[in-house]
Amino acid sequence: MLMRTDPLRGLDRLTQQVFDDRAGTRSRPAAMPLDAYRAGDEFVVAFDLPGVDPAAIEVNVERNVLTVKAERRPVTTEQPVELQVSERPAGVFSRQLFLGDALDSDRINADYDAGVLTLRIPVAERAKPRKIEVGAGPGTREEVDA
Repeated sequence: MLMRTDPLRGLDRLTQQVFDDRAGTRSRPAAMPLDAYRAGDEFVVAFDLPGVDPAAIEVNVERNVLTVKAERRPVTTEQPVELQVSERPAGVFSRQLFLGDALDSDRINADYDAGVLTLRIPVAERAKPRKIEVGAGPGTREEVDA
């Protein structure tokens, strides 16, 4: 049996639910923590979504706005239980990122493993550095008269 040792923990939990953004509702989703970095020719964004069913994750791109929405549902069992402690936030989580024109939003790759949603967004070909050949224009070459 799991015992509560802090008699004020219930009050702390209620305060978190009222004022904290860790648990969200459909009308007011909570933000999810993320890391973002560039690795070679792609940007990588990793969202922490532990305990979320992959079927409850939505990733959408509209224009240059990437939206990730997920829902963590409370654990259900086949038999009735008496909940002793509930500290894992449940509800709807959402995050929007604005993608620059230098990213190829048509080729985003999404993977979910060990509670982390990882998005890989390639840099667009038009944004990659390229070498431009410099040619000689008319009148720049010396001509020799015979």
